[in-house]
Amino acid sequence: MKKARQLDPHCEAILREYQDNLPRFREVEQEVKEKLRQTLADAGLLVAAIESRVKGYDSLAGKLELKGHKYSSLADLTDILGLRVITFYIDDVDKVASAVERLFDIDWENSVDKRKIHEIDSFGYLSLHYICKVPDFPYRFEIQMRTLLQHAWANMDHDTGYKSGVEIPKRYMRNMSRLAGMLELVDDEFSKIRIELTDYRRRVQALVRSGNLDEVPIDGDTFRSYLELEPFSQLNKRIAAMNQAEIQEVSLMPYLAIFKAIGLKTLGDISNLIRDYSEGAYQIACYQIGLTDLDIISSSIGPQDLCIAYILKIGGGKAGIKYMFDQLNGESESNETIAEMLLEQSKDLPFMNK
Repeated sequence: MKKARQLDPHCEAILREYQDNLPRFREVEQEVKEKLRQTLADAGLLVAAIESRVKGYDSLAGKLELKGHKYSSLADLTDILGLRVITFYIDDVDKVASAVERLFDIDWENSVDKRKIHEIDSFGYLSLHYICKVPDFPYRFEIQMRTLLQHAWANMDHDTGYKSGVEIPKRYMRNMSRLAGMLELVDDEFSKIRIELTDYRRRVQALVRSGNLDEVPIDGDTFRSYLELEPFSQLNKRIAAMNQAEIQEVSLMPYLAIFKAIGLKTLGDISNLIRDYSEGAYQIACYQIGLTDLDIISSSIGPQDLCIAYILKIGGGKAGIKYMFDQLNGESESNETIAEMLLEQSKDLPFMNK
């Protein structure tokens, strides 16, 4: 139910204009939101949320009741349609802003960068606010851009009444200000960590491409970059040639944990494993599939048999092989059976007697 308001004829006229154009506001809301979503997705920019709303009748009537004299027409109100883009990182706010600038005409005179505020309690209000226009629509609208932590703080701040004008005891205000400072520091540190990780990945990729593998510790990023070199391809092709089999590509990332578990510390160690144990891995594969008519093999067969050859050669025995299969496939009694079979089959292979 619409609340009764004491509005003069001028404000009533603005409200009627609002109601007449409400369907179009809602159309533009969806159009702008979809343009933003698609543009950010095309740029590979992941955001936490894109929110939107068209101001309700009661909200607008209340605003006009308080300060309707400031507006000559509905076109003077820039917040009838509002959107908010919430990013994960501080530096992504500027990337979103760049996208908004390309998509829409910006009313720079009425836009504001609240991030330039420096008060200690201003954290939740450090949004970037653009007033925008699109062709064939006479009304401006607002797009706010801020981080997820800023958004969370602003919502909490609103709920607590921190900025409501109600007097709050100083000890609570002091604690709120301290928390705002901590959250701002966290926001900064998240962005800093992301930048440092990006730099680290670039350095790792350069080292991998250069072949300086002994300098590269094994972790998720380094191993992923190493796999791009297809280090197991030659061994897999040799194994596949036994049966003229097709190689089905699968993710080899699960072997990261196995390589680390058997004591390998750098990509150079994996490279050495391939060099020193490929013959043993090939002999194991021959025993496994040489007398079968298997015509499709997994790309994991190379690293799997390399690890088996290494485990057997260093005396890891059945327990070591079972552990490997437990890690790859989940714990199962059948893994012990497979390990026992491999141990028995491999004991007389040439590589075991060198």
